[in-house]
Amino acid sequence: MNPTLSELEAKATRGKAAFGSDAHIVCDNLVRIYKTEGVEVVALQGLDLVIDEGELVAIVGASGSGKSTLLNVLSGLDVPTAGVARVAGMDLLSMTPKDRLRYRRSVVGFIWQQTARNLLPYLNARENVELPMKLAGVPRKDRGRAMELLELLGVASCAGRRIPEMSGGEQQRVAIAVALANSPQLILADEPTGELDSETSGQVFEALRTANRQLGVTVVIVTHDPMVAGQVDRTIGIRDGRTSSETLRREGAEGEIVAEEYAVLDRVGRLQLPRDFMNALNMERRVRLELESDHIGVWPAREEPSDER
Repeated sequence: MNPTLSELEAKATRGKAAFGSDAHIVCDNLVRIYKTEGVEVVALQGLDLVIDEGELVAIVGASGSGKSTLLNVLSGLDVPTAGVARVAGMDLLSMTPKDRLRYRRSVVGFIWQQTARNLLPYLNARENVELPMKLAGVPRKDRGRAMELLELLGVASCAGRRIPEMSGGEQQRVAIAVALANSPQLILADEPTGELDSETSGQVFEALRTANRQLGVTVVIVTHDPMVAGQVDRTIGIRDGRTSSETLRREGAEGEIVAEEYAVLDRVGRLQLPRDFMNALNMERRVRLELESDHIGVWPAREEPSDER
């Protein structure tokens, strides 16, 4: 059953008193700075994010906006510079290397865009899914979950095939099964349909939706694919290292999907207006504000009088 708009809004704004206190994923003023050859690059500039357990969320943004850095932080592959990053109650900033390894093996599953990074070519599909279980110490007799996952995602017929014998879409669905092998609480997917055609992309997204709905796992997808971004309940936009917008979707009275776009207000009151809105009204540098009883008006700044005589 699709959530109502009020339920979606509650998810997007929950926990103002104690920011994200009951959320599954919380980023509060998250900063990530890289140093390369003496030059500092600020990839995340005080990003705020709240995602509830069991959500299926898409993250979108231009290249260099910080969305892949965010995924690397949440996956435990990268360590934040400052701020708060918490997943399932675990603090990603204070983890020891041993804690981080355990976290990547049991709490989070990751799917890369490049299929070659997800699967080992000398193993068949079933063996690829069994491998994370083996690394986690699961006895061979208890690895029947591998076939259960392949069946759930519609690729049971690939169980005995090696990677070159599968299509790109089949490989990505097997990769999802690998990510789910150790029953993680969170699945992160970085452009999982980026190398696929639209029909195959639909099959891969449906596999992620199946994992979300039937296994209850939280799924966060970074994507440029409008088909994927348009089929989740919440799409989060990132711009210049900060969350800038959210699009909430609900089912209308006649079964149609209604989408509403919101600007994200951070904890100190900043927001980013959508770029196309600013361009349409020639908004630059500053805008004129006016407080009304139930809203704030935003207009382009008045033109200053010319000094020419």
